[in-house]
Amino acid sequence: MPHEHADEHHRQVTDGWFRAAVFGISDGLVTNTSFILGFAGAAPGHNVIRVAGIAALIAGGFSMGSGEYLSMKAQRELLEYEIEVERKALSDNPEGERLELRQIFIDRGIELELADRLSTDLMRDPDLALRTHAREELGVDPSAVGSPWAAAFSSLGAFSLGAFIPLLPWVLTSSGNPVWASVWFAGAASAAVGAAIGWFSRRGVVRWALQQLSVTALAAVVTYGVGHLVGSH
Repeated sequence: MPHEHADEHHRQVTDGWFRAAVFGISDGLVTNTSFILGFAGAAPGHNVIRVAGIAALIAGGFSMGSGEYLSMKAQRELLEYEIEVERKALSDNPEGERLELRQIFIDRGIELELADRLSTDLMRDPDLALRTHAREELGVDPSAVGSPWAAAFSSLGAFSLGAFIPLLPWVLTSSGNPVWASVWFAGAASAAVGAAIGWFSRRGVVRWALQQLSVTALAAVVTYGVGHLVGSH
């Protein structure tokens, strides 16, 4: 009976967008929930809290986006430089690079004869040789070093979405003090974000939901308490 197996399909998670989106929406939720509740604790009035929350959303979103862009661009340029160094080494000293690759295989437990044959075969294709050396020595794939713009827009959009959720009750109303509505929105969104991360990473939906909810709740309680203490003096 032939051996049957399910086809494997791996998602692309190494180009930076997923990390930026997860970090962005989580940071937006925690930051603006804390910010809004910190102001609410001081009881400055509905309009003040709404304006402060909008300002925090805009400033935080652009800060996250620009920071992600600059960090990813610096990382990409560094990797591109190192890959170019490796490309030049392959061109100038192919035999030395072959021996280096052979030694890498040997260090991984491959027998000498097989390691020698593998390194020789790989070096026949310059592109394959470069990809192999880059993966083995730098830990990266030259064709998947990440896009700074994708990371920046993912971060900006995700932060803005996360920051808007606790702000929503203050935008929909023009008076009053919808603190509990803001808390409910932020709590539900935090649990949903955590659950989504847990599902995507296959590391436990409930565990991640509780973890994200706990972080948001802790930050909100602390900032509300500080705002209340400061505002009462």
